[in-house]
Amino acid sequence: MFRFFRRQKQEQPAPEAEAPQAVEVAPVPAPVAPVAPAPAPVAPMAPASAPAVAQNLALEREIEEEEREQKQKVAKSLQSTRRGFFSQITELFSADEITSSLWDDLQDLLVLGDCGVDTTNYVLDELEKRVNRERIRRASTAYSILKGLMVQVLEAPLSTHRPPWLSNRTMPHPYVMLVVGVNGVGKTTTIAKLTRYFQRLGNAVILGAADTFRAAAIDQLEIWAERAGAPLIALQPNSDPGAVVFDAVGAAISRNSDILIIDTAGRLHTKTNLMEELKKLRRICEKQLPGSPHDVLLVIDATTGQNGLQQAKIFTEAVEVTGVVLTKLDGTAKGGIAFAISRELGLPIRFIGTGEKLDDLAEFDATQFVDALFA
Repeated sequence: MFRFFRRQKQEQPAPEAEAPQAVEVAPVPAPVAPVAPAPAPVAPMAPASAPAVAQNLALEREIEEEEREQKQKVAKSLQSTRRGFFSQITELFSADEITSSLWDDLQDLLVLGDCGVDTTNYVLDELEKRVNRERIRRASTAYSILKGLMVQVLEAPLSTHRPPWLSNRTMPHPYVMLVVGVNGVGKTTTIAKLTRYFQRLGNAVILGAADTFRAAAIDQLEIWAERAGAPLIALQPNSDPGAVVFDAVGAAISRNSDILIIDTAGRLHTKTNLMEELKKLRRICEKQLPGSPHDVLLVIDATTGQNGLQQAKIFTEAVEVTGVVLTKLDGTAKGGIAFAISRELGLPIRFIGTGEKLDDLAEFDATQFVDALFA
């Protein structure tokens, strides 16, 4: 800051008889600006250490390798489907130009591939509109449009059913998931894979064994929980599933767990209606933790085809399914059920099983799925 000096007043001499003498006044020095202090030297940024750089590179390579392996697993699981009806679809578009018979043949193959009548009609209508509007003649161009339409069908439900871990939304804590499905679809194995999936994302996962009526269901889940290193809340066989859910939600809260995954029955005694039982479990979750369950995942065996679609309709009406896990894709030559579920029920495919190991579960990627089918 500059300092300003005030000029002092000069005293006027008293009048005398004699002529006044001139008085010299010393000049007032001009104010001197203070010298600004020199800025402190800025320390140069230390270069990243060699070990840190190597660690980052190793992590990037590990992520790339995992993505490559996952892509290979998905492609392998779809081999049967790809070699079935979808390979014939690819052959339809191998000609240079679009033929008049292409549309009928394409319709037949999509229906036979379990894509469903509604989905097939929608895709054909949209494809024909694009071909006519853009005056497309080359079959290869129409083939690319077809693949794009199939991707759109699979991605459409995500606009309303995108899970919080794939968006910017904050996950409720604890995050409660009900896993439903009929017996024999791979439900318990899928729960184990989901446990490993969320653990790898850094979450503390706890399991609830509410399938108390199936023989050895609790023992089976206990084995998987031990392999995954996750705590399991369970009661004796034939216990009330509602009591298990009540205890599991309470345990997840008290232990500060991030995610609770609850196994449910796929078949009950003939006296009890399965859907009513699942509705009860949902109400218990809501009472224990308002807003839960936050996710209801339906596991579907892809080999069941249109029966799987009917299952999805029934479960959705009863317990408001929010997403689907497709299993056993490697055992079917069809696999088009994914399109029917997405289009007709508006449910997103969240995951697909790619094998029997704990890590054999892949996040569903619509583009990757379609590319693998039509490869």
